[in-house]
Amino acid sequence: MFPATDGRPRDSIPLGQVYAERGRMPPGLLALNSAGALSDEQVIERVLAGETALYEVIMRRYNTRLYRVARSILKNDGEAEDVMQDAYVRAFQHLHQFAGRSRFSTWLTRIAIHEALGRVRKGKRFEEWDDMSENAQNRIGAAQTSVSPESEAASGELSRLLEQAVESLPENYRAVVMMRDVEEMSTAETAECLSITEDNVKIRLHRAHGLFRKALYAKARVSTTEGFPFHAARCDRVVSAVFLRIATVPLT
Repeated sequence: MFPATDGRPRDSIPLGQVYAERGRMPPGLLALNSAGALSDEQVIERVLAGETALYEVIMRRYNTRLYRVARSILKNDGEAEDVMQDAYVRAFQHLHQFAGRSRFSTWLTRIAIHEALGRVRKGKRFEEWDDMSENAQNRIGAAQTSVSPESEAASGELSRLLEQAVESLPENYRAVVMMRDVEEMSTAETAECLSITEDNVKIRLHRAHGLFRKALYAKARVSTTEGFPFHAARCDRVVSAVFLRIATVPLT
């Protein structure tokens, strides 16, 4: 299991299965496993030096974060996976441009957010929450509290209840909640990823909590980190697809 740089465990990694699906044997499976203990910067340095297979360490490390962030913007599983692949390929193509001025995880997350927002812009435009009338805001708030947490608990859909509450938020607030509450990113990193101020992060988070009410977490009795799971099969699918795409991409 490759740990994230903040020490939290990520998905388990069936490397043998992944490489078997690619139709080739890994050039140094032991080296790939041991690379899980390296920092992001150390892994990137070795990838740039020619150890392309080690890019899998980065993908396994941040698959869950990128999926959650992309899905919080797009509200669609398939599109979130597509955004992940696009983000990983774009990051791979521009690895040499990562200057270390911010954390690599922040740089990578910003790429994923950019890709996701690009898809939103190509589709229908969403009304900004801050520009809505008070009546429109109240209608959204009323819709969010229409489902009884007790009835949902009785049906055993606690995790889904949390996911639905977050997904019903306006886009700007949804991304902040996903990054701060679910992914447990700091206010500073969230602000940097979204290109907004830390004060704006705090304001959006406070307003979001006011909509779906923070007490929902306690009533549902489910940890926020259990929501929006990124299962191993999806993880393997993204990793395999990205390697197929970058096979012909030169590192410049």
